[in-house]
Amino acid sequence: MAPSSPNVLHTVASTQASHGGPSRSVPFLCDALAGQGVSVRLVTTVPGEGAGDPILPGGEVATRTVPETGRLRSVFRSPLAFYKELRSAVQENPPDLLHDHGVWLPSNAAAALVAWQTGLPFVISTRGMLTDWALQHNRWKKRLAWAGYQKRVLGQADLFHVTSQEEVDVLRDLGFDRPAAVIPNGVPLPDESVSNEPTGEEQRALFLSRVHPKKGLPMFLDAWATVRPDGWTLEIVGPSEDGHRAELEAQARRLGLDGAVQFLGPVADDEKWDVYHRSDLFVLPTHSENFGIVVAEALAAGVPALTTTGAPWQDLEHHDCGWWVEPTEQALTEALRAAVDADDETRRAMGRRGRRLVEEEYSWPGVAANMRAAYQWLLGDGPRPDVIRGRK
Repeated sequence: MAPSSPNVLHTVASTQASHGGPSRSVPFLCDALAGQGVSVRLVTTVPGEGAGDPILPGGEVATRTVPETGRLRSVFRSPLAFYKELRSAVQENPPDLLHDHGVWLPSNAAAALVAWQTGLPFVISTRGMLTDWALQHNRWKKRLAWAGYQKRVLGQADLFHVTSQEEVDVLRDLGFDRPAAVIPNGVPLPDESVSNEPTGEEQRALFLSRVHPKKGLPMFLDAWATVRPDGWTLEIVGPSEDGHRAELEAQARRLGLDGAVQFLGPVADDEKWDVYHRSDLFVLPTHSENFGIVVAEALAAGVPALTTTGAPWQDLEHHDCGWWVEPTEQALTEALRAAVDADDETRRAMGRRGRRLVEEEYSWPGVAANMRAAYQWLLGDGPRPDVIRGRK
């Protein structure tokens, strides 16, 4: 008898684009799972007035929202509201399992509590939030959260979802031995007819992500100042967090990079592919990523990428579509010099190989099929898929 289609309830703290990768990837995952015949619902918060539109899944996914009000997100101000909405969703239509995304937030504790109260199998996507760098960032707050609820929440998981083997190793080092499904994020493929041919204008290196200390931009600006590539501009695109853009602008002025580095602010989702396509090189000099969705997006747009071993992108070397180096100023300097010294055709060929890589390994239908197989295995309704690491 064929496996039945699972009924899955997803939870994520926020779907506002400026709140990072899960706010984008979770709605896309929900849509892709619905396309694979999975019954999918989502409980999340949405931004208050003036904060920008949320990214929500399509009509096949029933979405329940907790409005964000006041100066602080409601999931921080009132985790009780999130808990009540989630509890109501479970009572009205009991799912087969609950899949929560992220760690360190009261919404994660609320999801774990509902799963425990109702006896639901519980899946946690750690989303790269347990790496050494992540643990050190705001470490005192995280130590309090770890003691208060986060350790117990992780210990409750029946299955972890991670995007790389590195995350599996982190979980094991922290003492959690439950099985983990290693499934990368998916990437939508932009129109292949859009060309990355040179325009005769100045060449562009693009950073597109949150402007956050984790992303390694200070050391990359130092590398850029050392190389000072002639005829190139570095575009830094994305929302600033905690005043980090102002710090970088001051650093650029000290380094004499006025005009060579442009800070362009955030870009809407429907405009980002134009930003990728006008670029000759993509850079993510990050200290820590669980996946680095923007690297995959750049490759999907046919742009070669330069990132660090803080992101699990060995494929850049294996498929010759970019540079993957240690997160140090020296390594970034050497890689940047190699990237800008390559001729246009070399970079375009790397971009074409990157596009093929994304088509073959990071399409949303393939990601959703693997996730569905992991759910069915967890529920005892299907064979053990190859993506599972560890024992049940």
